[in-house]
Amino acid sequence: MSAPSSSKPITSTVGPRLLIIYTGGTLGMRPGDHGLSPAGDIDARLARAFGQLPLALQQVMPAYDVLSYAPLIDSSTATPGHWAQLANDIATRLADYHGVVVIHGTDTLSWTAASLAYQLQGVDRPVILTGAMQPLEAPGSDALGNLYGALRCATEPKVKEVAIYFHGKLLRGVRAIKQHSEAADAFASPNYPLLGERVGDDIVHYPSRCLADQQRGPPRFELPDYTPMGDGAIVRLVLWPGISAWQLAAWLDDERVKGAVLQLWGAGNLPDDAALLAVLAKASGEGKLLAAISQCPQGSVHLGAYAAGKDLHDAGVLSGDGMTPEAAFCKLVHLLAQPLSDEDRRQRFVTPLVGER
Repeated sequence: MSAPSSSKPITSTVGPRLLIIYTGGTLGMRPGDHGLSPAGDIDARLARAFGQLPLALQQVMPAYDVLSYAPLIDSSTATPGHWAQLANDIATRLADYHGVVVIHGTDTLSWTAASLAYQLQGVDRPVILTGAMQPLEAPGSDALGNLYGALRCATEPKVKEVAIYFHGKLLRGVRAIKQHSEAADAFASPNYPLLGERVGDDIVHYPSRCLADQQRGPPRFELPDYTPMGDGAIVRLVLWPGISAWQLAAWLDDERVKGAVLQLWGAGNLPDDAALLAVLAKASGEGKLLAAISQCPQGSVHLGAYAAGKDLHDAGVLSGDGMTPEAAFCKLVHLLAQPLSDEDRRQRFVTPLVGER
């Protein structure tokens, strides 16, 4: 990985200084013989792009330094190990900056945001992730608008959490999902309102929705080694009509599996099949951390609302409330990577740590 290099917009500015971490993604790609591929020289390319902004916007742009990853990461190949690397890079440099902007591929951007939220608990300044659906130099690209908004949000002292800025919206990172594979408005926060949004050339923030007004106390970063979690220790199982106990057991009986996110129907329903419950109870009894969320993008699971949900609770399955798949999965990774007792892990999973539930 290269050392940070200093870079400024065309118009020199004063005020907060930010760190931009370029991990890869479509925003920084260039066309090649075999299609779009990762490209470097991001310092000069950012400076040229910001020089295209109207003068009034250049004058409010913060100063920044750039840290570019080498090699760049294709977000579709990102692992928990990459999440841990990024969290450590942010944690070791954060005190020198007013905020951080992470340029990331969109495919797993919301997964990285969720993981960073758990690792950087209590962060006292903005950590904003962004990317683009089109490369920086492409005609009509959304990249420059996303970068401008992310940098502006990263100077806001009341944003003391990990967030995503995309298409004019500031979203809580651990509440966000990628909802569209092509549209510029690719990200949404189904179960939590916006933290801010762009209105004209300004960014309007809603401080009462931010963690700064909800959870107080000094930073309590937790930066465990995620390496053991990168070899399939956590699985994600989405129910389908006709699912059989042997199919569920094929995943959960494997000794390498330490936890699972179960995406159930509606408010927490599953087939009326005692054999399915027996597989879940066996896995939970072996100390595997099982969490249930809904397949519906909006709403929550309520494991006591129906008899099937009560049976899940009795089998040791934990309610994920209205958590996104990203938030639930990354929370299991985070808890299982630490030397906690089974009871501590279970208690922490059902406790809101960073506004994820």
